[in-house]
Amino acid sequence: MPIRLQLEEGAKIDLDQVLNMKLLSQTGQSVPISELVTIKRGTIDAPIIHKNMIPMIMVVADMSGPLDSPLYGMFDMAGNIDGKDGLGFEQHYIHQPTGLDSIAVLWDGEWKITYETFRDMGIAYAVGMIAIYLLVVVQFRSYLVPLIIMAPIPLTVIGVMPGHALLGAQFTATSMIGMIALAGIIVRNSILLVDFINQETASGVPFERAVIHSGAVRAKPIMLTAFAAMIGALFILDDPIFNGLAISLIFGIFISTILTLIVIPVLYYTTMKNRMTLNQP
Repeated sequence: MPIRLQLEEGAKIDLDQVLNMKLLSQTGQSVPISELVTIKRGTIDAPIIHKNMIPMIMVVADMSGPLDSPLYGMFDMAGNIDGKDGLGFEQHYIHQPTGLDSIAVLWDGEWKITYETFRDMGIAYAVGMIAIYLLVVVQFRSYLVPLIIMAPIPLTVIGVMPGHALLGAQFTATSMIGMIALAGIIVRNSILLVDFINQETASGVPFERAVIHSGAVRAKPIMLTAFAAMIGALFILDDPIFNGLAISLIFGIFISTILTLIVIPVLYYTTMKNRMTLNQP
């Protein structure tokens, strides 16, 4: 009957110590392992690792210390390789080396995951901006008004980035998701202001007064909906994965909402005052 013996890692260092270990036989006698086994010494061929049919040597490392992301260490090593006293190897960050002509370094692992995640998020963000622009064009039948409505979207960065720095949090993929969600929230607030101005102007209110009234009348519902979204995000603020989403929503909504109430009326008045004045009786 075969016997399987599992030892702790520390006990595997000294072979003689392992062979001197004793086992109990069926008769109760102690038998050393050296009498039960046959030792055959040899060389085990090291495996040749390939990636897409190209032989490679894989080097694995991780970060230690206060920095969380290993990308800092990766770029530090990449700078040393390209430095004056570096190895001078060709380095690839996105695409794999094409052949065996020379030694090259391919950065993979966490860097590739991070790159692909933020690349896809950036594409989604751009597609979202185009979709929002087209929807607003259909609503207002103008190519200029959607640009004014979407102008506060970059203002979300003023809240998102300092918010992460203030709480000492990393900007993650969920943070990017929060920024994409913020675009829709901010556009909604801008549409409320612009639509109110247009309604007031159509009813005979002077354009200047309609712009002032928009900020005064729409400020309360906009602030209430903003605070409701911020309170909802508070419940995931301590989540290790979705805390970036919460930080983006809380700080982004807070700053961009306040700035939207100022920027949209001023920008809309500056851009459209001549057109609105001519259209009024």
